[in-house]
Amino acid sequence: MPGSSQGWFDEDAGPVVRPYALTRGRTRATTYSLSLITLVVARQPLPPSARALSPNYQWVLEACAYPVSVAEVAARADLPLGVVKILISDLIEREYVMFGPDSSATEGPNLDMMQKVLDGIRKL
Repeated sequence: MPGSSQGWFDEDAGPVVRPYALTRGRTRATTYSLSLITLVVARQPLPPSARALSPNYQWVLEACAYPVSVAEVAARADLPLGVVKILISDLIEREYVMFGPDSSATEGPNLDMMQKVLDGIRKL
């Protein structure tokens, strides 16, 4: 608007950066297939070269101090999930982060446990 002194965004929102700028234009992690519930953890101790990483990688590493899901890392780092998956994939390639397979994807439902739960519900 001509003559208006207000900007088009709220200063409280902080800097506006497009997600593709954080991932160097990548839209998905191609090396590793990470789901929302994949557990990740930073290697301890981290090599000194990890200190030279960008702030976004640092936030992800801090969120991975102990085993945590990819979804939780995204929440703690306050970054979009797609961006976090790419950043974690990069960190796995650099061997700063380890990940495990999703237990639900590899094992499937435990039918014996489901039967016990059903029996317990019927007793109520």
